Amino acid sequence: MTARLAVALDTTDVDTATAWAAAVSPHVDVLKLGLEFYLANGSAGVRDVRRAAPGTGLFLDLKLHDIPATVAGGARAVAALEPDYLTVHAAGGPAMVEAAAAALPGTRIAAVTVLTSLSPSDLEVLDLPPAGELVPRWAHVAIEAGARALVSSALEVQGLRAALPSDVHLITPGIRPAGSDVADQSRIATPAAAASWGSDLLVVGRPITGADDPAAAAAAIAAELPDDR
Repeated sequence: MTARLAVALDTTDVDTATAWAAAVSPHVDVLKLGLEFYLANGSAGVRDVRRAAPGTGLFLDLKLHDIPATVAGGARAVAALEPDYLTVHAAGGPAMVEAAAAALPGTRIAAVTVLTSLSPSDLEVLDLPPAGELVPRWAHVAIEAGARALVSSALEVQGLRAALPSDVHLITPGIRPAGSDVADQSRIATPAAAASWGSDLLVVGRPITGADDPAAAAAAIAAELPDDR
């Protein structure tokens, strides 16, 4: 699978999100809407954004993490939106991941391994092993439980790609074009690097939505990806 581009529409304002979606849709493959947007606007807001960019995929980044029955109910609650991806935390354990996958079989449940905002010192404070050890451990548990996608930093992608079936989609946030502000991300990579390491879906937010011309910024990042995408 050739790497595709997702734009993170990180806002709670529907008008802003729809304007971004309409502007960048010729250059991106997937729209990512997160927890803040969903809590502020619900399913109606998601539908408004999708109408602004017909034909573009939907990534609901809700990072569900609760007991299995509650996560299954949450997954069923968004079924009508037909998301291409829905995130859950791998740390919730295999029963939780399995419950989400069973509740939403038409969606790729994407297990979030270690957040890209967590630095090595953060993991140490939490008494967790380094990301290089923790990510593959949680990844294998999640895939065996029914997840069909994984979210990790690009720095772990090469190892995951070599160890996992090719039909497992590897999603990498923390993508920053060369020279852009890293903001609150710790483990980052450029779009070209992440694609070369085996990422299937590159998630880019502020370098696109914070640009003076989001459409041009999205086009420039898309141009860094292989020509056959």
